[in-house]
Amino acid sequence: VQLQASGGGLVQAGGSLRLSCAASGRTFSFYAMGWFRQAPGREREFVAAIKQNDGSTYYADSVKGRSTISRGSVKNTVYLQMNSLKPEDTAVYYCATSQQGAIGTIYYTRESSYDYWGQGTLVTVSS
Repeated sequence: VQLQASGGGLVQAGGSLRLSCAASGRTFSFYAMGWFRQAPGREREFVAAIKQNDGSTYYADSVKGRSTISRGSVKNTVYLQMNSLKPEDTAVYYCATSQQGAIGTIYYTRESSYDYWGQGTLVTVSS
């Protein structure tokens, strides 16, 4: 199983980026995909997640209203559109897949709910 995250880069504050995550592997499928980020000197934190079956979405308060997670037209691809970026959004962004689901939002915000992780893509927002 491989998760390939891409789309990071350098952007000015107020700008936008679209991150992509493509999951691949023989007969691979997942229940949900999430995005997490880790800023220098800080712990990794939840950003957004989406359920594969019904498209339910979950967002951290810090990005709610500025970001949209969506399923791609290509199977096993998920996008994270980030707008109105702020310097505090600077971090390495990781995508991850959860092979099981659960009732309740909290489940999708926890790192422990995810089984496979990508290598990360760096987002740098300049002021």
